[in-house]
Amino acid sequence: MLGIYSSPMKYCPLCQSDLVSRPVEGDMRLACSSQQCKFVHWNNPIPVVAGLVRCNGQYVLARNASWPPGMFSLITGFLEHGESPESAILRETEEELGLTGHECKFIDHFALPEFNQLIIAFAVEAYGHVKLNEEIAEVQLVAHDQLATFDFGCLELTNTVVSHWLKNA
Repeated sequence: MLGIYSSPMKYCPLCQSDLVSRPVEGDMRLACSSQQCKFVHWNNPIPVVAGLVRCNGQYVLARNASWPPGMFSLITGFLEHGESPESAILRETEEELGLTGHECKFIDHFALPEFNQLIIAFAVEAYGHVKLNEEIAEVQLVAHDQLATFDFGCLELTNTVVSHWLKNA
């Protein structure tokens, strides 16, 4: 039942034997086929930060360059080795929007199982002028009262994060 994994791994990174799908601690996992090797691919979720950025009193929603027109969301990025989630979202705010984040408040964490990701969401206060990088096609500035009714379309997790923020802020 190898289809449960999105991993392209076929061989053990320790001994180069074939990886096989077998039960390990109650779940089907990719594991080394060699009796001498104990390697298990745990397929742990990837940590991703998301930021609901506010600058000059307006929320900055971004459209990824690969998305269709009209689809806006929060900015996101992968947590890098040795980086705290707070540092990561401040870095992403600067990289993707050209804004300097000076404060971030934890919103909550959310599972995104279809991408095997753990989303760690923050509200970010920033200053500066928006300067988009190549990942972002455009932004839309939204007032606080518009945020509650903004149509995020099929981006259900974005709607959940924003609703959670508005309810608990």
